[in-house]
Amino acid sequence: MPMDTRTRFVFLMHPKEFKEEKAATGRLTHLCLANSVIHMGVGFDGHDEVQAVIRDPANYPVLLYPSRNALDLSRGQLHAADLGDRRLVVLLLDATWSLGRKMLRLSPSLQRLPRLMFTPAAPSRYVIKQQPHAGCLSTIEATHELLVALERAGLDRYPQPEQLLGLFQRMQDFQLRCATDPARTGYRLHSYRPPATRRPFRGESGSRRTRVFQAPRDGED
Repeated sequence: MPMDTRTRFVFLMHPKEFKEEKAATGRLTHLCLANSVIHMGVGFDGHDEVQAVIRDPANYPVLLYPSRNALDLSRGQLHAADLGDRRLVVLLLDATWSLGRKMLRLSPSLQRLPRLMFTPAAPSRYVIKQQPHAGCLSTIEATHELLVALERAGLDRYPQPEQLLGLFQRMQDFQLRCATDPARTGYRLHSYRPPATRRPFRGESGSRRTRVFQAPRDGED
């Protein structure tokens, strides 16, 4: 049963993620949230539905994306008074880190939005994909952490905190069973090893489907 939230979630999914990743965590997250939508694209300045959300005076749209000027939920930098009577709408780029940067570069209207970030309470739980550095999370983990931070800030309720992470774990359990099953041809048939010792599966790189939502490092925007 999808959970209700005050916050509206808008997942901006890169076409590669939309077409090639049938079990993408952005799609799974959307299925868990009644007040969410997915839009596919690379640049969104000409996307009528996304632009309508941004221009709607009843909305307070923000982009979940780290930068030195981002509002840090973990430090209490966004309050109910900031929203007034408007509804908080969080737009999330669902893509690899490099493709997400391209999507932002091609969408000046997204660049102009206030940015939101947080410090994750835990490192990524994505055991079958290596993360380039601490703070990189899948979309489903980032949404979980965001909802935790919004509830602590008094901006939303998170009645089922186990739902997103439980689904994420079941997804990984299935992928691991497939990856270690020698009878399954055409899958990633490299034997699974713990993240500290294994090499990446074929086609996997350190930046695949990861997003950083904590404060950027030196040299990052």
